[in-house]
Amino acid sequence: MQRVKKNDQSSEKNGSTRYRRVFEMFREINVAGFVLKNGWVFCQITFLIYMIILAVMDIKRRQVHLGFLLSGIIWVILSVICERTVSTGEIIAGILAGAFFLLISKLTKESFGYGDSILIVIMGAFLGFWSLMSVLFMAFFMAGLFSVIMLLKTKFHKKSKFPFIPFLMAAYAGGIILNGY
Repeated sequence: MQRVKKNDQSSEKNGSTRYRRVFEMFREINVAGFVLKNGWVFCQITFLIYMIILAVMDIKRRQVHLGFLLSGIIWVILSVICERTVSTGEIIAGILAGAFFLLISKLTKESFGYGDSILIVIMGAFLGFWSLMSVLFMAFFMAGLFSVIMLLKTKFHKKSKFPFIPFLMAAYAGGIILNGY
């Protein structure tokens, strides 16, 4: 019996030491150090938060605030600091792909909204061409699947409009989870 009590006391002492070490570890966490060590991950997560906010705006209002949308340029600038491994040529190609969507918005009289197109330009500059193509493929696939389901289940029709930014956000989040970017 005496031995058990001794072990209980030592484990209690070790437990408090363990908690103290954990507390000290959290106290010593340096946000700047984390960002420097995990820069690209930090940029991706904060860009995802930006996209979630845009998706909520798009769902609620069917439009996004232009000033907030253009604030995505901040992440494009940060991506350079975050040590992104995308060539300048890929970035330019990504921007040009987004510009193509701006042209589509103009030609379709905003059937494909300018906000969606501007976000695609920003994503092209942030991710580069090939990652943007992955996001667009998945976003259009999900939007198409959504359209088919809505056509079959509701009074949705060919001319119905729905927000596209949530699909871009979901595709981007999926790419992060699958470690695609």
